[in-house]
Amino acid sequence: MHLFYTPDIAPSHPQYFLNEEESKHAVRVLRLEAGSEVQLIDGKGGLYTAQIKDAHPKRTILQITNVVTEYNKRNHYLHIAIAPTKNLDRLEWFLEKATEIGIDEISLIICQRSERKEAKTERLNKIITAAIKQSLKAYHPVLNEPIALSKFLAQPFDGQKFIAHCEDREKTSLQTQLQKGGRCLILIGPEGDFSPSEIDVALDNEYKAITLGDSRLRTETAALEACFEVNFLNR
Repeated sequence: MHLFYTPDIAPSHPQYFLNEEESKHAVRVLRLEAGSEVQLIDGKGGLYTAQIKDAHPKRTILQITNVVTEYNKRNHYLHIAIAPTKNLDRLEWFLEKATEIGIDEISLIICQRSERKEAKTERLNKIITAAIKQSLKAYHPVLNEPIALSKFLAQPFDGQKFIAHCEDREKTSLQTQLQKGGRCLILIGPEGDFSPSEIDVALDNEYKAITLGDSRLRTETAALEACFEVNFLNR
């Protein structure tokens, strides 16, 4: 069944009008007709089943036939703060795969050793939207605008906080530290890793240092490994 992302849908309304872009895709590309069934997700946990009443290429009318709230809601909250990679394709790859696996929030942090100091979130959000549609996720991860690491570390977070780094210091593992069913924030640094002073500031702000294994991982690989571990440990 074809799936559409409709963040402005209202659960109480029996009808919904697809916007022009989605209507054109439904009618001109997918060749859907009146009577065809489709599914809609609102990005906030709602999964809707609907039937096309009028297959108009600019304003397709849908009749809502079923609503499921909190569809496949996960038992934990995962926030990963990652330094944007120099090659933006690698960051896009991470966003796509992390969304498919399961993630709630992503922050883009600018560090002392960051080779990329900015990233356009409009395009990155489109990558995330495509991934939730592909993997049938009813929750749309939040993508925050780039922020300096120093400012990010000063922000409050109600949950466990971890920093993954490659320095030869005392570190633990998520397996021994993660509290199942809770909220978790993990920092992933740039290609050159966090600087020693950044690690110190994070530790002073009650972050715990963790290892993601013996291999030296690329930024996006480390972030995806952390995403996988948290989801696996919460099963």
